[in-house]
Amino acid sequence: MSSATTDPHATPAEALPPSERLGHPGLRDHHGHHVPWLSYLSLAASTSVIGSYVGLSKLLVLVFPVFLLAFLRFGMAAVFMLPWLRRGPAEAPLSGRTRFLLFLESFFGNFLFSICLLFGMKHSSAVVAGVIMAGIPATVALMSWLFLRERIAPRTLAGIAMAVGGIALVALSKHGDSAGAQTSGWGALLLVGAMCCEASYVVIGKRLTADLPPRRISALINLWGLVLVTPLGLWQAMDFDFGAVAVKDWGLLLFYAIAASTITVWLWMKGLQHVSAAKAGVFMVFLPVSTALVGLVFLGERMNAIQLVAYALALGGVMLATWPARAPR
Repeated sequence: MSSATTDPHATPAEALPPSERLGHPGLRDHHGHHVPWLSYLSLAASTSVIGSYVGLSKLLVLVFPVFLLAFLRFGMAAVFMLPWLRRGPAEAPLSGRTRFLLFLESFFGNFLFSICLLFGMKHSSAVVAGVIMAGIPATVALMSWLFLRERIAPRTLAGIAMAVGGIALVALSKHGDSAGAQTSGWGALLLVGAMCCEASYVVIGKRLTADLPPRRISALINLWGLVLVTPLGLWQAMDFDFGAVAVKDWGLLLFYAIAASTITVWLWMKGLQHVSAAKAGVFMVFLPVSTALVGLVFLGERMNAIQLVAYALALGGVMLATWPARAPR
């Protein structure tokens, strides 16, 4: 893994690792510090889109078996992203290490994460799942410090703590009555595994952005996802009645494939190019926030005072972690 530093008081070129010095988009604050607002927007948009189509994925699971759904999703996205696989004229050939990292990125982020999450949810209550998954930003920070050697500022750590607390409070406020129900040690362990897989996805993705452009990373890890899930997908396809699937469900699947495997991954990798992994992990708070907004605006759901405080705390964590630092006096 490559080294990355985040010194808020250094000059823009010195404060960024090599992968971030080349044409990094953004603005400067009134002290002259570089602020990668476009990268922040990409990260927020990626996780917001994912959170907004949570309901869509639940609908598709009712139509397609889980592994067949993943197989079709990766397959459709692979066709869409065929042009993205081509190596650019200025790119070096893939090294063995980069190929291995691409495999790990897909194995942890696409394959193992889905298995741990789906089977963990079967043996856990919603509140336990929500609280455990709230630990993703903190796990990302720990892994980025261990493997990327990122220096994490105290204010960023405070922002991460606020984000984790806000997401955990959301889970507790929604499912407080079932906090201890229907949860086994095996289920909780699987969810911890899912949390670590997602954190690994962020950290490995940060390392990959130093060597490859976001579009090619997206296409290559999707291709690995297709390879990994193909045996299980074909196994479930053998007994599946494809003729019973409505046209609208095929349309939803196509939209899901393009959104989940193409747009959101590209946005995430685009943002990771110019933001430290630890800060990027804080943007995971937009998953529950966007899900709540969809429910509030389109499904007529209501939000109580505790939930409002929880979402405000989570968003406050993002603001604290990413707001430009004051110039030293």
